[in-house]
Amino acid sequence: MGTRLIKNAKLVNEDQVIDTDILIEGERIAKIDSDISSDKAEVYDAKGSFVIPGIIDDQVHFREPGLTHKADLASESRAALAGGITSFMEQPNTVPQTTTIERLEEKFTVAKRASYANYSFLLGGTNDNLEEIKRLDKKACSGIKLFLGSSTGNMLVDDEEVIERIFRNTEMVISAHCEDETTIRNNLASYKEKYGDDIPVQYHPLIRSADACYISSSRAIQLAKKTGARLHVFHLSTEKETHLFTNEIPLEQKKITAEVCLHHLWFTDFDYAEKGTLIKWNPAVKTNHDREGLWKALLDDRIDVVATDHAPHTLKEKMQPYTAAPSGGPLVQHALPAMLEKYLDGVISIEKIVRKMCHNPAILFDVEGRGFVREGYYADLVVLNTSKPWRVDRNNVLYKCGWSPFEGNDFRSTVTQTFINGHLAYNQGKLSNRKNSMRLTFNR
Repeated sequence: MGTRLIKNAKLVNEDQVIDTDILIEGERIAKIDSDISSDKAEVYDAKGSFVIPGIIDDQVHFREPGLTHKADLASESRAALAGGITSFMEQPNTVPQTTTIERLEEKFTVAKRASYANYSFLLGGTNDNLEEIKRLDKKACSGIKLFLGSSTGNMLVDDEEVIERIFRNTEMVISAHCEDETTIRNNLASYKEKYGDDIPVQYHPLIRSADACYISSSRAIQLAKKTGARLHVFHLSTEKETHLFTNEIPLEQKKITAEVCLHHLWFTDFDYAEKGTLIKWNPAVKTNHDREGLWKALLDDRIDVVATDHAPHTLKEKMQPYTAAPSGGPLVQHALPAMLEKYLDGVISIEKIVRKMCHNPAILFDVEGRGFVREGYYADLVVLNTSKPWRVDRNNVLYKCGWSPFEGNDFRSTVTQTFINGHLAYNQGKLSNRKNSMRLTFNR
C-alpha cells in the first residue's frame, strides 16, 4: 500500500482537537506531528476537515448467512465504510444461528472473503449451549450475545438458571437485549383482541413497553452484580433504565455498561405517524421524555457507547401489517452524519461523539490497535467535512434493502474519505473494489 500523508487535519482524538499531519506507512499510523513531509507519500489535504478514528459499531445485523435477500456482509460493510464505520461486531441471529464455535468460525471464513470493513462476531447464548460458551476462547470474538427478550431470529433465552450459569461461566462481555417477554406477550394479546393483526404501529412502544425494558434490564444488572459478570446492555430506549447505570467510575473500571442506538436518540413516538413500520424497532422508539433522558445519560457518561443496531429488511417485509412487519432498519451509512447534526446544533461535542463511537467500544471490548489515532495503531481514519450538505434519497442509499428511514433528511456533514488499515476505501462518494479488511483481535 505504500505511504500516505494526510496534511492539515483537525484531528479529533482523546478528548482534544489538534491541528496536525498524519503519516501512514502500510497498514499503520507511523507518525502524528504538526509538520510532516515525505517525498514518497501520496498526499491528501484535509484542510478545513475533521479527521477521526474509524468508528467501531458494536451491534449490527448484516444478515449473512441465510437472510441475504435483505443484506449481506459485502453490501452492508461497504455502506458502513461510506458512513465512517471501519469495524463492526455482527450479531448471531442469522440462519443458521451462530450458537456453536463451528458456526462462528464459518462466519469468520465468509467475512474474510466478503467483508470490506474489519469484522468480528458475537456467539449467541441459548437455553442449551452453555458448554459451547465455556469452550470459547476469550480472544476468539467480541463476546457473547443474549436475547433476554425475543426479537428477529427466535433466540430468546428465558431459563433463569441457564442465564445465571452463563453469567458465571464466561469472562467475556455479555451483551444483552433486555425486554421482559411476559410483559410483551400480555400487552400484545390485549391489543390483538382489540385490533387483530393490523394493530396501529403507534401502539408498538406500549406493547414493547418501558416497563418491559426496565424489568428485564434491572434483573440482568442485579444478576451481573450477584455473579460478577461483565454485562453490556444493548440499545437502551427508556429514561427510567438510564438510572441503573453509573458515571462515577471510569469506563475501564466498569463491569456494567450501556449502549444507546442512533434511532432512539433521533426518533420519538410522534414519528410513527409519518414513518410507520419503517421505524419499528425492538426495543421500540418511545417518548420524547425517553429520548431526552437518553441524551442526558449519554452526555453525563452513564451511557458509554453509541451504536446502530443496523438491521435491514426489505420494504415489502416492512410494509406488512403490524404483527407481520419485522422490527429493525438500516443505519450504518447515516448514523455518523445524524450524530454530526447534533454536534452542529450544539447538543454534543465532536470530542464526545468520537469517545462514544470510537474510543469506548475499543475500550469496552478490548479491541487491539483500533479506536484511537495513535502511532503504531492501524490506520482506520475518517475525514469529515461539516460544511458539505447533502440529502438522503433512494438513489444514494447503499444498503442492499434499498431504503433508509432518513430519506428526505438534509445532513450538513459529509464523510469524504474513509481509510481502513491504510487503504483509501471510500473517497468522495466512490467505494474502492479492493478489500483491505481484517479480523478484529482483542487484548484479553
